[in-house]
Amino acid sequence: MLLEFEKPIADLELKLQEMKDLAKGRNLDLSTDIQSLEEKIQTLKKETFQNLTRWQRVQLSRHADRPYALDYIYEITNDFIELHGDRTVKDDKAMIGGLGDIDGRTVMFIGQQKGRNTKQRQERNFGMANPEGYRKALRLMKMAEKFGKPIVTLIDTPGAFPGLEAEERGQGEAIAKNLREMFMLKVPVICIIIGEGASGGALGIAIGDRVYMLENTWYSVISPESCSSILWRSWDYKEQAAEALKLTATDMQTNGLVDGIIQEPLGGAHKDMKAMSRALKTTILEALKELDKIKPEKRIEQRIDKFCSMGVFVE
Repeated sequence: MLLEFEKPIADLELKLQEMKDLAKGRNLDLSTDIQSLEEKIQTLKKETFQNLTRWQRVQLSRHADRPYALDYIYEITNDFIELHGDRTVKDDKAMIGGLGDIDGRTVMFIGQQKGRNTKQRQERNFGMANPEGYRKALRLMKMAEKFGKPIVTLIDTPGAFPGLEAEERGQGEAIAKNLREMFMLKVPVICIIIGEGASGGALGIAIGDRVYMLENTWYSVISPESCSSILWRSWDYKEQAAEALKLTATDMQTNGLVDGIIQEPLGGAHKDMKAMSRALKTTILEALKELDKIKPEKRIEQRIDKFCSMGVFVE
């Protein structure tokens, strides 16, 4: 899958491959031309991905090849054991969680999971959790707290499922309860936005001591398309909406809403999943090392102060 702004790069990469094939097939020395073209491609990549618009970063966050929560979890942990069910209704496959080992330390991972093909997308409900998904997440958080295990949440959702049945089963209450309970967890909580971070669906597992965003992700109260449809009665103004919402990682850090940005490989996380996973693992371990030094009561106090100070300003 190629995004519109990636096409000029893809065209040059195709020419590069043709040149390499020609040199090999006819036994020609085109090393100088090949090197020159490789340098041109690298320069174009840097210029392109360093100057993406907000809407282009939204597109990149939704790239079909982008790693999802389970991809990262299996890459950075040993012996991951997925846990299921909310013990009330059913197992929501849009919300995943379980225990995994990182360099000898057990961590409770919780995250939203999307699907790769049509069948998986239906099974995972496009990463949109029902109330039972948020209740499962809270059950796993409480289990982690009981056994003194830190919590890492991986956020990637276009929003909580807005269906009638979800509202009937208490979608708003489930998310609100998660917000309240996450403030009071005695164990370290690290939240990382790995793709889309939309509205209360993302916030329902995003109250933590440290909140990070991958470089090409977004975090907002509403998606650009939905914002456009409300303000302009059309999705055609989604690019303007994205600019107005200021939803990128840089915007969020500038406004003091996240603690840090995790850089992605050039071209996006999907270009080098292993390198992206290593960066994610390093960030988690460094944050845990820092948070371990703080007493639980102090962590809770800092967590509450952190979120209560958001949106406060002095004229």
